[in-house]
Amino acid sequence: MSVAAEVLSTHEESLSEEQIEAEEQGPSSALKVLGWLSVGVAVAAVGLYVGRELRNRYKFNHRTPYDFYANAGKRQAGEFGLGI
Repeated sequence: MSVAAEVLSTHEESLSEEQIEAEEQGPSSALKVLGWLSVGVAVAAVGLYVGRELRNRYKFNHRTPYDFYANAGKRQAGEFGLGI
């Protein structure tokens, strides 16, 4: 029976060590999740910024002559009916 008591005491010690490790991992795992979340948000923000800059450059480089005259085809209401 002494062998069984030694096995039981060793098993209890290993459980307590595992519990201690689990308690230590609790806050650190939450910090890891928070860290990875912030990294993901930062990568998404940089991706949106770079995508917007690339689109603006593409649009700027593919302008037509009509883009230089923004209101060339538009009629304004104030032009008609004046002077009579």
